[in-house]
Amino acid sequence: MFIGEGPGYDEDMQGLPFVGAAGQLLTKMIAAMGLDRYSEDPAKGVYIANIVKCRPQRNRNPEQGEADACLPYLRRQIELVKPEAIILLGAVPLQYLLGITGITKNRGQWLSYGDIPVMPTFHPAYILRFSNSPQLERENKLKVWDDLKKVMALLNLPLPPPRKQ
Repeated sequence: MFIGEGPGYDEDMQGLPFVGAAGQLLTKMIAAMGLDRYSEDPAKGVYIANIVKCRPQRNRNPEQGEADACLPYLRRQIELVKPEAIILLGAVPLQYLLGITGITKNRGQWLSYGDIPVMPTFHPAYILRFSNSPQLERENKLKVWDDLKKVMALLNLPLPPPRKQ
């Protein structure tokens, strides 16, 4: 299960999570794990949710009251989905689901939500902010890939062969 912060413009228009540029990158990340965000096969499928269910004005981060209003719904989603692992995409889900701040210092470290292992990592939109700096973009993609490989190991998913440089 992947959890982001909230829908952006594209998501609001389509009523689906992660369909804009960040969603396209997330889809590639999921595929690199050997999974398919659109699969109905539980062995290959993933579930994607957000902390808040509607887009905050001016696409700002959700405020505490907005998150508080939506968290019971998210907790019920987690209860129904019964994920083997949760990947938190960015600082907002880390803060509101686990009450922890600091995505940079916590990314790549196993945490837990009840008895569910949780891996915080950078949000795909954060990676895209570095598109004008290929070196920084690559460094951040590698950090996220390292985090996802830890999830793959937990789930006994095979690692793809290393890519040739």
